[in-house]
Amino acid sequence: MTSGHLDLRALNRATLARQLLLDRASLTALQAVGHLAGLQAQAPLAPYVGLWTRLAGFRHEDLKDLLTERAVLRAHLMRNTVHLVDAADYVRFRPLYQPLRGRHLAGTLPARAGGRNLVGVDLAELAAAAADLLGETALTRVELGARLASRWPDHDPASLAYAASHLLPLVQVPPRGLWGEPNSRAAFMLADAWLNAPAPAPTPAPAPAPAPTPAPAPAPVSRSTTLEQLVLRYLAAYGPASVADVQAWSGLSRLREVTDRLGARLRAFSGPDGGELLDLPDAPRPDPDVPAPPRFLPEYDNLLLSYAERSRVIPHRRPVPLPPGHGATGGTLLVDGLWQAGWKIVKGALEIEPFIQLNASDRDAVAAEGERLLGFATPAIAVRDVRFAPVRSG
Repeated sequence: MTSGHLDLRALNRATLARQLLLDRASLTALQAVGHLAGLQAQAPLAPYVGLWTRLAGFRHEDLKDLLTERAVLRAHLMRNTVHLVDAADYVRFRPLYQPLRGRHLAGTLPARAGGRNLVGVDLAELAAAAADLLGETALTRVELGARLASRWPDHDPASLAYAASHLLPLVQVPPRGLWGEPNSRAAFMLADAWLNAPAPAPTPAPAPAPAPTPAPAPAPVSRSTTLEQLVLRYLAAYGPASVADVQAWSGLSRLREVTDRLGARLRAFSGPDGGELLDLPDAPRPDPDVPAPPRFLPEYDNLLLSYAERSRVIPHRRPVPLPPGHGATGGTLLVDGLWQAGWKIVKGALEIEPFIQLNASDRDAVAAEGERLLGFATPAIAVRDVRFAPVRSG
């Protein structure tokens, strides 16, 4: 039974509140990554803008430190795409995705160039050999393929590495994803090896800090309980949402069984189209008339990708862009809570490409927020030049 109706604007404001986009939150970067259940990170530097736009006082070093200290990880997870996730969440949720990665491998490898060269390769043996290598050091796929090819010389090295990366729980290690560091190819390491290796030595200090006490290993949790935890975490960051929305975000199926088990722990609403939306009973659902300030999102932000039905934030049919590059130089812009413009930084200037005619108040607010974005993304450039292109239709 539903307990109320949410129109499109009410749904939009609830979503913005969960996504920390109504007011910048006074959370640490680690708390925000955990709350959001991960950030899209195909473009390695995109999460910096994603966190800056959501958090009060966020600095580049806040995320760089989390990556080098191994508190957050870059890894293929939801929908088999690269996400930035809390290390504990990776350990908790990664096993849910291994069957999906196995199916993805089975479906894509034969179509890859040279994929048929893996005929006759024992995948369990391949995984064990790759684990031995990646448990010792981080390797790019090219490097991994070359080393595996010494054992399987008659097979395509790229396909060997591609298969291994789907068979094993791997993470991408720094300097990939570090702001201000030279761009580097993604290098992978076995997750257990990366998380359990000694952390890099800190900068010398007058008095060394005592070594932290290792956290006890978590008690084993069943797959069904872990799925319930995943659904609850999604609703906390993205709700109210349908079962189809949860499945679109996660890439997992048969989640109606999970929401049915959760039962009274969820509250049901009817959405704009009359369909059922599920939510946590006490989650924030602001007044639909609360103002939504302009927010600059990085390319491929999770807000735009995490729903089967995206009209709560996308009022048109434009595909969500993923431009080439390492990120943090372009993306999408929310005006009154909706994706109404694109943005890019070109030669130190911020160019706004609106899809609608902005009124004077919105234009001024976008320009002010754009200057703040330039201060974050290009701090060495003193002049904060924000330009508006003519309205781009289509």
